[in-house]
Amino acid sequence: MQTLSMTGKKLIIFDLDGTLIDSAPDLAAAVNGMYAKLNLPPMPIDIIKSWVGNGSLKLVERAMQAHHIYDTTMIHHAHELFLAEYAHKTIENTQSYAGVIQGLERLKAAGFYLAICTNKPERYLPKILSHFGWLTLFDQVIGGDTLSVKKPDPTPLLYLCQSLGIAPTDAIMVGDSKNDILSGQAAGITTLAVRYGYNYGEKIDLANPDAAFDDFDTLMNHILQ
Repeated sequence: MQTLSMTGKKLIIFDLDGTLIDSAPDLAAAVNGMYAKLNLPPMPIDIIKSWVGNGSLKLVERAMQAHHIYDTTMIHHAHELFLAEYAHKTIENTQSYAGVIQGLERLKAAGFYLAICTNKPERYLPKILSHFGWLTLFDQVIGGDTLSVKKPDPTPLLYLCQSLGIAPTDAIMVGDSKNDILSGQAAGITTLAVRYGYNYGEKIDLANPDAAFDDFDTLMNHILQ
């Protein structure tokens, strides 16, 4: 792993699913609840986990295509069913990863601005942040439908930097998916990856982040060194 200087960094932008929280159990439950309403057989969580990362519509599209359904009208109908299912299951079995709560508090105490940039629909974020006690921890939060584009487009990251008055070169993007790394690279932001998340079954190192870590504690120690 290359040695990176964190000197001068002011803003840390985090992905949410697969980076700060393990939401796969509830996402899988919502997908399988959607399947049940469509009289389709369920899929195992490990398969559903590999579909996560490009927002809810893409998740549902992959879920429907897994059953050889490609009709756009049916996919959009299924998406509405999924959104309704997930509204009830958002935090039933979702947990933060080891070290995340303490790590975020350490960063805040050290004076960093903290933000979330997720492809998850914005409507679910207040409930999740409230559940973990993070409503006042983050200076800015945007979802996959807050703007007209989402990751891997760099626009959401640049929007966060601009709104907080911080240059992209003074920011860090932390994520588990190639979407996070690609968006950070395109925005000119330092990219740090965690290896435990949902990267479509691929090793996140293949996306060439500036550095990658096996756990959140090691990531924190690197930033706060």
